[in-house]
Amino acid sequence: MGYVLKTKENDHSVIKFIDTLENPKKREDTFRLLDIFSETTGYPARMWGPGIIGFGSYHYKYASGHEGDAPLVGFSPRKAKFSLYFATGDPKRAALLEQFGKHSAGKACVYINQLSDIDPDILKKLIIQSVQFLRETYPDK
Repeated sequence: MGYVLKTKENDHSVIKFIDTLENPKKREDTFRLLDIFSETTGYPARMWGPGIIGFGSYHYKYASGHEGDAPLVGFSPRKAKFSLYFATGDPKRAALLEQFGKHSAGKACVYINQLSDIDPDILKKLIIQSVQFLRETYPDK
């Protein structure tokens, strides 16, 4: 999550942020994603930086010595697409993405145009798998 690393959790309102989205369809999909991520993780939604809605958090430390905090999972309603944030390095992610629906994927992000392009059940599995992977990789001390 190279982009997310510099992003800090804050107290800005998730609902106010979603209400600023101009496109009504994007706003509707964002509220649906909010419900899916909240229900699946059991964590409250929190803003990370100005535009990422994150759920839970973990502290990472790399071999390089670089460390910080990041959301376990999250998403961002960008202008063009939604960015979905899952764990990087999880070997089980690729198999789930094969069943996910229309998307593109980078190292940390999975991009979708709209919710109707994907299978919400696979989204829930991706969320659960990502949280489990990060909990095992970065256990709380």
